Amino acid sequence: MDILTTTVTVGASIAIVVIFTSKFKLNAFVSLFLASLFLAVVTLPGKEVIKIIKDGFGATMGSIGLLIITGAIIAVILEKTGGALSIAKFLLKKTGQKNAVPALGLTGFITGMPIFCDSGFIILSGLAKSVSAKSKIAMPFIAIVLACSLYSVHCLIPPHPGALAAAGIMKANIGVLIVIGTLFAIPGFIVSYYWVKWITKKKGYLPADEKDFAQQTDGNNLPPVFLSFLPIAAPLTLITANSLFSLPGFDSSSVFIKGIIFCGQPVIALSIGVLLAILLIKDKSMKGVNSIFEQAIEKAGPILIVTAAGGMFGMVIKETGIGSETGNILSRSGLGLAIPFLMAFIMKTAQGSSTVAIITVASIITPMLPVLGLDSEWGKIFTMLAMGAGSMMISHANDSYFWVITKFADIKADVTLRVYSSATIIMGITVFICVWVVSFFVL
Repeated sequence: MDILTTTVTVGASIAIVVIFTSKFKLNAFVSLFLASLFLAVVTLPGKEVIKIIKDGFGATMGSIGLLIITGAIIAVILEKTGGALSIAKFLLKKTGQKNAVPALGLTGFITGMPIFCDSGFIILSGLAKSVSAKSKIAMPFIAIVLACSLYSVHCLIPPHPGALAAAGIMKANIGVLIVIGTLFAIPGFIVSYYWVKWITKKKGYLPADEKDFAQQTDGNNLPPVFLSFLPIAAPLTLITANSLFSLPGFDSSSVFIKGIIFCGQPVIALSIGVLLAILLIKDKSMKGVNSIFEQAIEKAGPILIVTAAGGMFGMVIKETGIGSETGNILSRSGLGLAIPFLMAFIMKTAQGSSTVAIITVASIITPMLPVLGLDSEWGKIFTMLAMGAGSMMISHANDSYFWVITKFADIKADVTLRVYSSATIIMGITVFICVWVVSFFVL
């Protein structure tokens, strides 16, 4: 099949994913499977279509499946035991009411590292309402600052499924991605804070009414803050240390460094995080612990399936050869990192899911990396950060997180659209500009 026909067919398969998930609200896995099957049958008639689909699905599941499950267990334990709330109340107590909004934003940023943004917002929304009512701070201001803080890390760093799957597809260093992604998430969050502060101030929004959420936020029956921090801090520290000690120049024969490198492997580090998180569970009977595990696995299941389906779609695209051909053309455009950024932006805006956007673009862009000059270790990291920035924008009515914010903050959809959706544009562009500027000194 000639390159033009292949390109049109790949474009059609991507359109199938976008239209089926956004317009017809078809399940993301089913949409990705149908697109993969269509693309494989049309462009790979002489190859083993089913084997390619199965290999893509299985390879992705094998590379990141355990990470998603262990990450989900930590997130659910922090949610169910009140660990996330304990961290939030600690930070608010230290900063005082005057700095309540930045403190809640910092809480979202920290707790959002292992917890999915929608779960984090649901957990902390009651606290945001309470702070808004007591301090008379406009509810859209405090709620959307919280939403943006959670969202900034969700789009950029593992163990969130989009970044995790992309790291698996591109074979990038997860530890480095966590550290660098966190650093680039900071300017994204800061600029969103000032944007939301400005846009809500001039509109004169009102604070929350102090209703029936006191029970949710004022209870003292929360786990110690130190134990609440441990399941987040320990895995991130170990993974970062692993990446550091794996660099040339360190004596890898040292027993201590060997131990750190072993414990810092993402699966082991997150498993240690799970063990530390279990300390937060009050009912440590087999029934109590199993209840938490079952909830986490139920939460991880759909994410695993969609992520593996994205890998399956990517494998089929790779087999068509379109990636290297397109890369040869785009390499002459001089756009560089703007290519993954724009592709992720278009995918996110069209179908709503940052995870699907990153996975799909990672699958398309990976074969292009050598001709784009981005196939080095740092090139992969910066490509993923560019995709993460693109996947932030634009979050609007086709994104489930948009409705979580609207519902749990008790604000109108037009307010969420005006304040939050515009903030995601500012965040995405800011992060990409930072990535692009720094790339001149690194790549």
